[in-house]
Amino acid sequence: MLYRTEWKSPLGELILMATEDNLCLCDWKYRKMRASIDKRILDHYKTEVRDESNEIINETIHQLNDYFEKKRTHFDIPLELIGTEFQQRVWQELQRIPYGKTISYLQLSKNLGDEKAIRAAATANGANGLSILIPCHRVIGSDGALTGYAGGLPAKKKLLIIEGSGQRELF
Repeated sequence: MLYRTEWKSPLGELILMATEDNLCLCDWKYRKMRASIDKRILDHYKTEVRDESNEIINETIHQLNDYFEKKRTHFDIPLELIGTEFQQRVWQELQRIPYGKTISYLQLSKNLGDEKAIRAAATANGANGLSILIPCHRVIGSDGALTGYAGGLPAKKKLLIIEGSGQRELF
């Protein structure tokens, strides 16, 4: 059984989806990859979806509210990463980026052990279905510029401001 809830965060509408044990989706409702990310999750579980909340979703909303109020710098929600082996490696690497810090796409690919995988790493970054919790917003261009974000560049900028990122382009 999957539970699904739409939630209006301070930065935009999010869709949250969870099993009894893990959160598998925390993503922007209005994004270009909405259908493909939903399909990836539904194909993985092959089960009924209930439009209601559960304990995991409620705790996620609580922790996100704390984050938006600058009362939380990390999340301890049990996550299930649904994607290819490479995507999962990228998403695990994203979780190593400290709160309030940013890295470039080039640095992300270097951290994965293959500088030439920059485009693949960027694509996997964009396929992240656990936005904010897996901090893909902390990845920026090599020149320090904010680049693509599923929730839109204004949301990415606000997330980095919440975290106190020192990026000069934010201000």
